[in-house]
Amino acid sequence: MSVTEKTIGMRAIEIQPRARVASMPEYHPPLGSRDRLRLDFNENTLACSPAVKAAVENITAASLTRYPEREPVEALAAQYLGLSPKQVILTNGVDEAIHVLCQAFLGAGDELLLPVPTYTMYEIYASATDATLRKVQAAADFSFPLEALLAAINPKTKIIAIANPNSPTGSVATRQQILAIAEAAPQTIILVDEAYFHFYEQTMMDLIGKVPNLIVARTFSKAYGLASLRIGLLAGPESLLRWTRRVLSPYSVNSVALAALTAALNDQSYLEWYVGEVKQARAEFLAGLDELGVTYWPTEANFVLVNIGPAHKQFVTAMREQGILVRDRSADPSCEGCVRITIGTPEQMRRALSAVESFIKSVKSELSGAAL
Repeated sequence: MSVTEKTIGMRAIEIQPRARVASMPEYHPPLGSRDRLRLDFNENTLACSPAVKAAVENITAASLTRYPEREPVEALAAQYLGLSPKQVILTNGVDEAIHVLCQAFLGAGDELLLPVPTYTMYEIYASATDATLRKVQAAADFSFPLEALLAAINPKTKIIAIANPNSPTGSVATRQQILAIAEAAPQTIILVDEAYFHFYEQTMMDLIGKVPNLIVARTFSKAYGLASLRIGLLAGPESLLRWTRRVLSPYSVNSVALAALTAALNDQSYLEWYVGEVKQARAEFLAGLDELGVTYWPTEANFVLVNIGPAHKQFVTAMREQGILVRDRSADPSCEGCVRITIGTPEQMRRALSAVESFIKSVKSELSGAAL
């Protein structure tokens, strides 16, 4: 009897992962059947630059046989940001950037400090390490909890993650607040995730290398419209990034993404046009929500968090039936009854506002006394 035949009859034993992995929270994004107006994931709701499309179409079959080389495009991205190539790492989306930071710096006895509600993946990746996650709850108005964060800092604090603007709230931390935290925790990496920078236009990027514990993340999934290609960026002092490079796969950013990013960076006029469209649409949509009496929180991003109240699930369903996808965020800390709506172009948001108005009218009697 062969070895293969013998193993067929072996008793099955369930192999378990590490205890930390088994206890990790699971993240299941509600993707699938998204052939509607996509106001659910804060993506570019229109299209990437025509230059990107042309660059992808010009990729040859022969070039796909080679491993990707990220260094030339990292140098281009660094030049665009006014940094040196050694201060920039391209990653497979910001998710990989968060993952490699946690792998490089979080160990047993360390703590990641996280203001909540915020982006889910900070908790996911920190939970896979032997570090402890400490959450700091924002106030009812979702303003940045500076004093509470400062009070939570201790010698074990290794990373503080700040999404700026924050998702799902759209709130921001000021430059002075972030600098105060960096000064109060010199032993701590201050990660400022600027995924929505283009819609806010306030950045910490100019302080890379000047503030020794500051790292800034950016994504090309939002304003640039490259979400499907998964490309992000970490910028920081060379002394810190050298450790993240050790745990980063050298080929995690594929050659198609690199070609697309090159074209996108070289077409800033398209980026500026799209961002301008979103800002105009944001102002018009928020004014429309005011007229309808819908409660929402101030936002500096390409989305707005609205308080629908007990009818939040019904609202999401009704919007989908009208061909519009929005994201229920009721499971986030202190976000019960809240729904996040991505801001697209003015034309798209006029359609969305009409759908919101239609929902309010259809269930007005049911919503008496609710948030709407």
